[in-house]
Amino acid sequence: MGYPDQRFDVNLSILFTELPLLERPAAAAAAGFTAVELWWPWIETPTPPQAELDALKKALDDAGTQLVGLNFYAGQLPGPDRGALSVPGTESDRFRANIEVAADFAASVGCTALNALYGNRVEGVDPQVQDALALENLALAARAADRIGATLLVETLNKPESPLYPLVSAPAAIEVVDKVNAATGLGNATFLLDLYHLSMNGEDLNQVIKAYAAKTGHVQIADNPGRGAPGTGDLPLERLLDELKDAGYTGRVGLEYKPGDRPSAESFDWLPASARAAG
Repeated sequence: MGYPDQRFDVNLSILFTELPLLERPAAAAAAGFTAVELWWPWIETPTPPQAELDALKKALDDAGTQLVGLNFYAGQLPGPDRGALSVPGTESDRFRANIEVAADFAASVGCTALNALYGNRVEGVDPQVQDALALENLALAARAADRIGATLLVETLNKPESPLYPLVSAPAAIEVVDKVNAATGLGNATFLLDLYHLSMNGEDLNQVIKAYAAKTGHVQIADNPGRGAPGTGDLPLERLLDELKDAGYTGRVGLEYKPGDRPSAESFDWLPASARAAG
């Protein structure tokens, strides 16, 4: 049990950001990791040129890293946005334009988890209108994910840092997961359980794990306070990950923390080098 018993991957959109995107897979590999994940790398466009998609695939392949998670287009992230799929107008259109592009890229690199961030509430727009649009777009995304043999992830964020994001509890995200699965009949919508976000919301993490491990498609971690590496805050992350495993979760654990003032490669001292390669 403990950290060496987990399968970790590195989120290259928050770690190794001191390097250009195409150099990050090799840096993760040099640190001992074989699996990585990404937010949508092209925040300005849902439909980047094929040459840029090909270049990222080559960087992943050359480094020997497996992409295990990819966000759909989510607007300005990092930045003020928290997704696009529930935002009427241009952003919803951009999300839809991205669905097949993201799915095709994921298929090309063997990635089988696609994360669809819900999007912020918009002033002057009826929340029910946003939720109806979200369900429609999530169903489209779930079907695209199913086409490539992937799961769709729905994520809870935290209210202090994302005050306009409506899914700020585990039950809120689970409700959306269930609605998407009911709408499509595919059963491939799952919960992205981020222990940092849930702890920021003050949720009972042990209870969340017991209640929702079976519906969890991916796990992400950072310590709290500070969103730093394990051991920099107060969360009993090693014990919580053991509880997830005991509850039946067998997937990967994404490292989605801030390295602090040091280079990313120096932020992994909490994890033995022998435990970094994901099987």
